Amino acid sequence: MTVPGRRSSTFTRLLRHGFTDPSAAAQLLELPDMASVRSDPVLLDALGATADPDLALRSLVRLAEAHEPDERRRFLDNLITAKPLRDRLLGVLGASEALGDHLARHPRDWHALATYESADLHPGVADFERGLADATDPVSLRVSYRRCLLAIAARDVCGTTDVAEAAAELADLATATLRAALGIARTAAPDDAAACRLAVIAMGKCGGHELNYVSDVDVIFVAEPTGGTEEAKALQAATRLASHLMRICSETTVEGTIWPVDANLRPEGRNGPLVRTLSSHVAYYQRWAKTWEFQALLKARPVAGDLALGEAYTEAVAPLVWQAAERENFVADVQKMRRRVVDNIPVAEIERELKLGPGGLRDVEFAVQLLQLVHGRSDATLHSGTTLEALQALAAGGYVGRADAAQLDEAYRFLRAMEHRIQLHKLRRTHLVPEQEADLRRLARSLGLRTDPVTTLNREWKRHASVVRRLHEKIFYRPLLDAVAQLTPGETRLSPKAAGQRLEALGYADPAAAMRHLEALASGVSRKAAIQRTLLPVLLGWFADSADPDAGLLGFRKVSDALGKTPWYLRLLRDEGAAAENLARVLSAGRLAPDLLLRAPEAVAILGDPEGLRPRGRDHLEQEILAAVGRADTAEAAVAAARGVRRRELFRTAAADIIGSYGTEENPAEADAGALVDQVGDAITELTAATVAGALRAAVRDKWGDTLPTRFAVIGMGRFGGHELGYGSDADVLFVHQPRDGVDEQEAARAANAVVSEMRRLLQLPTADPPLLIDADLRPEGKSGPLVRTLASYGAYYRRWSLVWESQALLRARPMAGDTELAEAFIELVEPLRHPREGLDDEAVREIRRLKARMESERLPRGADPTLHTKLGRGGLSDVEWTVQLLQMRHGWEVPGLRTTRTREALRAARAAGLVSEDDARTLDEAWVLATRVRNGVMLVRGRAGDTFPSDVRELAAVGRYLGYGPGHVGDMLDDYRRVTRRARAVMEAAFYDA
Repeated sequence: MTVPGRRSSTFTRLLRHGFTDPSAAAQLLELPDMASVRSDPVLLDALGATADPDLALRSLVRLAEAHEPDERRRFLDNLITAKPLRDRLLGVLGASEALGDHLARHPRDWHALATYESADLHPGVADFERGLADATDPVSLRVSYRRCLLAIAARDVCGTTDVAEAAAELADLATATLRAALGIARTAAPDDAAACRLAVIAMGKCGGHELNYVSDVDVIFVAEPTGGTEEAKALQAATRLASHLMRICSETTVEGTIWPVDANLRPEGRNGPLVRTLSSHVAYYQRWAKTWEFQALLKARPVAGDLALGEAYTEAVAPLVWQAAERENFVADVQKMRRRVVDNIPVAEIERELKLGPGGLRDVEFAVQLLQLVHGRSDATLHSGTTLEALQALAAGGYVGRADAAQLDEAYRFLRAMEHRIQLHKLRRTHLVPEQEADLRRLARSLGLRTDPVTTLNREWKRHASVVRRLHEKIFYRPLLDAVAQLTPGETRLSPKAAGQRLEALGYADPAAAMRHLEALASGVSRKAAIQRTLLPVLLGWFADSADPDAGLLGFRKVSDALGKTPWYLRLLRDEGAAAENLARVLSAGRLAPDLLLRAPEAVAILGDPEGLRPRGRDHLEQEILAAVGRADTAEAAVAAARGVRRRELFRTAAADIIGSYGTEENPAEADAGALVDQVGDAITELTAATVAGALRAAVRDKWGDTLPTRFAVIGMGRFGGHELGYGSDADVLFVHQPRDGVDEQEAARAANAVVSEMRRLLQLPTADPPLLIDADLRPEGKSGPLVRTLASYGAYYRRWSLVWESQALLRARPMAGDTELAEAFIELVEPLRHPREGLDDEAVREIRRLKARMESERLPRGADPTLHTKLGRGGLSDVEWTVQLLQMRHGWEVPGLRTTRTREALRAARAAGLVSEDDARTLDEAWVLATRVRNGVMLVRGRAGDTFPSDVRELAAVGRYLGYGPGHVGDMLDDYRRVTRRARAVMEAAFYDA
């Protein structure tokens, strides 16, 4: 009779030990068969430590009931007194319902868990062969296999082995099982066995020594005839033996199945013969094999049958495996295969897919295998079929960052442990994380997660998957690999001789100097040199894709010398594929960008940041520059800081322009040349405005503190006002001031002139940073007039003396720095001049035309080709801009869209208003964009401004590459320029002179 309160006490105790159904557990403990142990606290503690105490107890009761009374008593006594047995057995019963079923059918197999010798801790193939030695048919083989599996699972769930060791043991057990199955098949067909030599080659996870609990065992069969047996008959005999082996392992019997043996990785897959000779295999791989087949062969390992033949097979195919990366489109093939795997996962399962989903096991395996195939050609340390061993070797060789490798290792182990425990439960082949709360709880507890197990499991799983996804994208898809994979044998690690040959083949003008750079970069045994040797073959190819490979390599050496001791530089280039290629493009495109970079090499970090090439806005720049000015002690130091920001941002702009123009292996070149022109114009204009604002603040603060005696503003003119500055442009400006209340006009004028002089001095001081020239020649009276005027003075001048060219110049006037209200008042003052009401009269139009004609005849430099001069030549910038500006002055009063300082924007407005046809507008725009691109390209290539194409052959070719013309197409570039500008000139003559 149960004492009142007893049930409640037992219920609470069971609940505390992790039972989810204490009532059912209490009933099981009350069964007569459990009488001798039901009150033993040791048992409850041990059950509570399992993944699923309820399952462990149910399976334990079934196992006890399966014994005869005497044996049951001995079994339960051993269970209570022997802690190793108790932990192992209950650990397995709490994690695997399927192995509990096996023990219920074969109760004496618990003895497999009773031993605890040192040899039992890490058994090998020979140990498992002894464990399977008594198997003589498929049924007994299954029983023996599960008995061995029981011991592996016990070591696994108790933590005696880690996940990698458990996977290796499972592979060794599979090896022993294949050998036993082949032995059974040979015994059944001795004539077939005598007619051939048959080798079983393990592939996939079995070959890689990293098998799951339940997985297809991938194999390839290779055979040779024995004695005088004809080859055809030997192959028939071998095929029968191989087929029988597969059935022995795969077919379902009263003891279930072991695992499917899958031979579909063989040549031609299901359509090919099951067994081939060695020469037939080699012939296929040499002629017909696809990229994925070589990737699969990474894990090939002879495991059963004629091991000498198996070794001959792996020796024959190994050179083909390590040459696979030289195949055309190799990396792209592998990446497509990976994406196809993901695409074939049902949508409903992708979030639960542990193996094939994003951030899953396959991501790690594919990344490691790709790196092995690419770099294993010249580094035999990478020739491992085991994922974690290969990952460790990749890190040791400098092919993967140590921190990245450590994170991938940790994530892979966690995900494999999840996979093992999921499969172990019912010994079913699955990679889906369960959905039911009870299943998730058991899974989490089996991994040692006991506090809020389900929540913790989901958090850890997502964290590790996120790590894999992030690192997989860095490592697997990084464009570096595609380039490395296209190298010829021996080049991944450069010898001096190979480097010299490669340099000559790539067209380096001075291979000897290039060799010296390479030796300086890549010699030695340091980790830095190892990473450089990995990067250099790729970079050499990218440099060679430019017009000046020598300059690219020299620039890379200079940057590496400057940054070589920083921990992040080489890591950035190795791990962020875009950074290395971007740097190669920038260094080999011309002089300007490398010069800017070498003045502050740390700016190379910009190239690895996805947002790094995006231009910074005016507010951001001005805030940074004004803050730097505020921290400086002197005006010189203040403007030096501002010019330092300007240099960095000029580099950012130039790099973005070059990369957008060249394109990268991941992103094609920007198709819209106008977008590149606008990006450069906007970025440099905003930067110049912020720099001028900084110089103004520094000049004022140095002599007057926070307040100048007069209000002061800088008005942008020309390309500055039009947001169309190029890399070498001066800043055209007007200066306007207005005395503050109570300040004498002469004092205010002196202060304003002093500020102007100081700004110009500070911005042109000789330093390592490029100067910013301030040009005020568009002011009233030009160079003869005062540098700065009051608003009233400007008004008086424009009312009385203004010429039509000055009104035309004011079309570009735009506030840029200083007193905002004063600047806006100036714009309001000049608005009637630049957009006169009712437009221009006939005399003004004739005057503009006379000025343009005189400029064409007088200002073109002597000896310049008028068909190739970008500014003053036929159909160049001047032709387009004067055409647009005439339209603005004639029609701006009635077409609001024309009241803009930007040429392209005004041209679009003119087209929209019907003032020019769509075809004519497109022709003018194309010419203006092309001429602007040529000027930008010349500055990028030569490092100094120019209005015509370079005469130097290499520089001309570099401008061509910037404009999208490949090697040998300089003539096409010049022809296209002449054609585009000729058409623009025709439109200009009709719209400007004849309209």
